[in-house]
This record gives sequence, C-alpha cells and structure tokens, in this order.
Amino acid sequence: MKFYTPLAILIAVVTAPLSAPAAPAKQPPRPNIVFVFADQWRACSTGYAGDPNVQTPNLDKLEKQSANFTKAVSACPVCTPFRGSLMTGQRPTTHGLFLNDAHLNDDAVTLGKVLSTNGYDTGYIGKWHVNGRGRLAYIPPENRQGFHYWKAMECTHDYNHSFYYANEDAHKREWPGYDAFAQTDDAIGYIRDRAKEGKRFALFLAWGPPHNPYETAPAEYRKMYDPAKIQLRANVPPEAADEARKDLAGYYAHCSALDHCIGRLWDALKEAGVEENTLIVFTSDHGDMIGSHQMGRKQKPWDEALRVPMLWHYPAALGRDGKRLDAVISSEDLMPTLLGLCGAEIPKSVEGLDYSGYLRGGENPNGDNAALISCVAPFGEWSRKAGGREFRGVRTGRYTYVRDLSGPWLLYDDEKDPYQMRNLVNDKDAADEQAKLDALLQRRLKAAGDEFKPADYYLAKWGYKDRVDGTGTLPTKP
Repeated sequence: MKFYTPLAILIAVVTAPLSAPAAPAKQPPRPNIVFVFADQWRACSTGYAGDPNVQTPNLDKLEKQSANFTKAVSACPVCTPFRGSLMTGQRPTTHGLFLNDAHLNDDAVTLGKVLSTNGYDTGYIGKWHVNGRGRLAYIPPENRQGFHYWKAMECTHDYNHSFYYANEDAHKREWPGYDAFAQTDDAIGYIRDRAKEGKRFALFLAWGPPHNPYETAPAEYRKMYDPAKIQLRANVPPEAADEARKDLAGYYAHCSALDHCIGRLWDALKEAGVEENTLIVFTSDHGDMIGSHQMGRKQKPWDEALRVPMLWHYPAALGRDGKRLDAVISSEDLMPTLLGLCGAEIPKSVEGLDYSGYLRGGENPNGDNAALISCVAPFGEWSRKAGGREFRGVRTGRYTYVRDLSGPWLLYDDEKDPYQMRNLVNDKDAADEQAKLDALLQRRLKAAGDEFKPADYYLAKWGYKDRVDGTGTLPTKP
C-alpha cells in the first residue's frame, strides 16, 4: 500500500487534467425572413388541416417541416386591423386601425423600422392596406413604415389587372397576368439578389387572393374544382349550399394557385443556399365564412372568419421535424415573436407576446392560452344595418366566448362542437364555464385598457365619425 505526502497530493490535484467546460450551444446567425400572407385564407382550407376538397401539396409538405400553430386567430378579423397589429404588435384599440382604409401613424414603431435598424434589408411586395389615402394612390416612402424595397399597392382585388408602385417611381405599373404569380416572381428575384450580395433580408409578400372575387384564378386551377363535387362544412345550411359550392370552387382554385407559389419560393431559397437560415412564415390576415352559418366574408367571431393558418419554418433553429402547437397565438403576437427569433430587442410599445422561446421548446407565454377577439366598429357587409354588431370575446384552446353590448352572446365548446352549431350561452349545464370565461374576458379587457364602448365612441376618438358612410365604412378614394 502506497502512502502519499500532502505535497504529493497537492501536486496531483494541481496537475490533473481539467474537464473542459461544456461548450455553449451554437446559435445560428440572425435569420433571413420571408413572411408570406394571403388575404382571407381560413385555417380549415388546406390539405394538412383536413379539408377534403382543396389541393395544397406544397403547404402540406412545408407543414411537415414546420411549427404549426393550429389555433392561431386573427384578433379583429378584417384586413386593415390585422395589418396594423402585424406592423405594431398592438391591438386595434391601441393603434387605431379597427376599420379598413385607416391610416397607420407615420411615427408608429413598426416591424419594418425595427428590422431596418437591426441590419435587415427590408422589402414589401403586394397588398399594403394601412395607408388609408386611397386604394390606388401612390404611397410615398415616408408612409412605408421602414420598408425600402417596394413593389406594392394599397389595395386591389382585380387580380388579372393589378397595379403597383415600384420603389421611388410614382407612376403606376401593372403586374403581368395573375398578380400573385408576378409578385412571386419578383420576390424570387429579390431573394436571389440579396443572397448573392450576402445581405440579411426581411421580405414581406402579401397576396390578394383567395379573397373574392372567387372566379378569377388562372384557368388551369379553376379546372381542378367542380362545384357539384365540393363537400361542404357541416355548418353550411341547405339554403346556402349551392352558392357556397360555387364560391368554394373558385376559392380553392386561388388557394391551389398560391400553393404553387409557396413551392416556388421554397425552391428559390434552397437554390440560393439560404433556406437553412431563413424563417418562412405562412399565414393570413383573416378567414372567410363562405356559407357557414349562412354568412359570408369576415369581421365575425366564428372560426371560419377568425382562425387562420400559421406555419413557422426555420431549420437552423427549429429543426425540420414538424410539430403541431396548441398555443393560441394572435395578430399582435407576430411582431414580438419575429423579433424574438431574430434576437432583436422588442419595443416597449408592443402589447403582444413573444412566442420565440415556446417555438424553441420552452413554455407557452400565454398563461390563459386565450386571445382577446373583437369587432370594434362593424362596417360594410357586417354593418349594424346589415345585422352586424360590436363584440368582445375570448378564443381559448377549447372555447369561444363572446359578448355584445347587451351581454353574453355566444359560447361554444370547440372540442365537442367543432362546427360551432350549439350555442351554450345561458345553458344551465355550461353556467360554471360561462362564468369562468366571462371573468377571463373581463381580465383581458382590463389589461388591454378596453372599456368595450359602442362604436361611435371609438369613431369619434380616432377622428373617423364624420368620415364614415351609412355602413360605417371609411372612403376608399382620396
């Protein structure tokens, strides 16, 4: 047996090889961004969501390699309010764009501005709809909210005679053919040029379809859908069936045409060698009722209008193993989540939640797993004259609960009743759940500083009251 002196022990300890500290996990560089959003594409209308009619092979493939927020909602489901929330990370009662054709404050802290200050080359192609100075009017650089590459128009739905303005040129130009195809061509050119130059880029591509008119998709896609063979959702009543089938045939044709564009964009990123470190987001500004509950279009609190598709594809940080997430993410959450994934500081003006940690495997930042939903001032085809109403509500992982100005209006158990055909408001068997949801709604309204007043209050506050027409709609011309 050997005996060691204290000196020998000390020498052995000092000279023993040290275990190397664990290397910190290598973080990918800040990603490029390709944020693609369609107009009026509802969550249920993709192949991966189980629609038996629509053909979306590229989106189905992308979903298998993406994080899919299966319960994403458009908090105020109409065009301009969503876009205002995307740009600012705020709710419509904060940024003030709760009607279509309103103007976003030029001094707002916006996504384009923040990305620009963080070294991104920013680009915007397609439908803008937050300038509010006329749908076909030129949008000068000071109204572009931090986007520098510019091929956009305020709003048009004439997809085969579609105009835009390019960069600093105030002369109107026309996209050749079906505008979504031409806009996708331009987006691919932008991606290739920035990849060659080694620039970090953030491109926002905003398509007009599948928003009506439904019958204007390219002929090859219209031929894919026979109205007589369309399978309707269970909540489309017989009296709305024929019109719904006709509309859906055209709607699905637009969806399939856009799906083709998704495939081309994805291939372009791969060919340019930047797909691995590019964040692709696919979503929509709101859905479309298309006959469900014998209704059309948007602004309404039912899932066909409220819920949107939402895929996040970012191989370098999120991997390629697709996953379906049940967190309820909302419009105002998009800006902070994008900035979180980019490692950029989130402005204090932002009201939404940052889901970037959740996407990487962390906890859901939404403790109640609920979104505040609203119609602040009904207008147009949902005007009060047409039966529309102001509402506030919450969409949780399981329930939809909505109040109008007179009190509780809708309550659905969306797990047991996915087509929302049984309203449980004031049902004695649902009384406890209704009370919990009402308390949740009140907490959310208080946190948002939303007093839920009649539309006239907000119209006066934001200077719209003397400008809206008899349907509560702001003018679409200068």
